[in-house]
Amino acid sequence: MAKTAQQPVLVIMGVSGSGKSTVAGVLAGKLGWDLAEGDDLHPESNVAKMHSGQALTDEDRWPWLGIISDWITGHVEAGVPAIITCSALKKKYRDVLRAEGVVFVFLQGSKDKISDRLASRHGHFMPPSLLESQFDALEEPTEDENYISLCVSASPAEEADEVIERLGLHPVTGDAEAGAK
Repeated sequence: MAKTAQQPVLVIMGVSGSGKSTVAGVLAGKLGWDLAEGDDLHPESNVAKMHSGQALTDEDRWPWLGIISDWITGHVEAGVPAIITCSALKKKYRDVLRAEGVVFVFLQGSKDKISDRLASRHGHFMPPSLLESQFDALEEPTEDENYISLCVSASPAEEADEVIERLGLHPVTGDAEAGAK
């Protein structure tokens, strides 16, 4: 029996407002893959800090990145393709998340474009005032990292289709939970 190529775990990354959650949701819907929202995994202290307009420090982020890394590792080890959102702004953060079978999908856009998106977003704990700190912290992926970049100028559905096409992804068939056991 021929072995099919393992589909990856995708880390949808970029600054706040780049469309990570929206694109990840569209991808998960099209592919039938597990999806986790990295922001939901933040400790309450991080959420409170960001909500008050304070940027997170590296020390604030390490426990959160550990939780995300564990989620990724569980899927990779089980052979279950999945999608998780995480800003992953610095290379040292991505180094924590990196593993065989992980692909970073970098959603990039201009500060003006993303600022416009943030201004129209409601109900998120990350205030638009912290966008500057996100761009200041951003270290774009380099050629030694397993990633693709997408410009955030298209619709989320078009961006998801581009990810699927560029990475040769396909929907899960059968029971993904069976692979996780």
